Amino acid sequence: MLYVKIIILFSFLILSSCSNKDKEISENFMQNEDLEDEMIKAYNEGVKALSLGDGMYASKKFNEVELLFPQSEWAPKASLMSAYSYWTQQYYRNASDELKRFIKLYSRDQNLDYAYYLLAICYYESIVDEKKDMKPLIEAKRYFEIVIKEFPTTDYSIDAKYKLELIHDFMAAKEIYIARHYMQKEKWIAAINRLKIIVTNYET
Repeated sequence: MLYVKIIILFSFLILSSCSNKDKEISENFMQNEDLEDEMIKAYNEGVKALSLGDGMYASKKFNEVELLFPQSEWAPKASLMSAYSYWTQQYYRNASDELKRFIKLYSRDQNLDYAYYLLAICYYESIVDEKKDMKPLIEAKRYFEIVIKEFPTTDYSIDAKYKLELIHDFMAAKEIYIARHYMQKEKWIAAINRLKIIVTNYET
């Protein structure tokens, strides 16, 4: 009799465990469906905000998409859209930070070429006065060169080559500016060295 009771109790525990697992699976499924609905809603809100010119809010909504489903195919798309939203509003620092994060997290994504190109553009469009601040020039040059080397058959590579020529012109102008400064101070050797840089690095 005790043996029968033990079997009945054991069977009950098994059935109870299965029931709990089925319930847990069902709850997880419903939760995933709810998250997916929220994700789609957030993405659509981001697209709408972007179309209305509100890049900051759009970026926020795209980031929400990535947080809701970080392992889904929507995550890299949302991350890239967030960066693009910042770029449309000329928030180049935010856009470049987002793009660097995208490149680090989604290094095998099919849109990696565009991410590098847009990152280069962010620095390129940050150039205000090449005589005072060389960092945007140097960074733009760096990322355009990556585009040309890693994605040579893309349209991005064609435009990168054109903009790289312009960057070389900017850099040459910087060296001429410094060379003239040395000439005014009659520091002829320093001036000649600056002019040599132009001949060596930027002459086409």
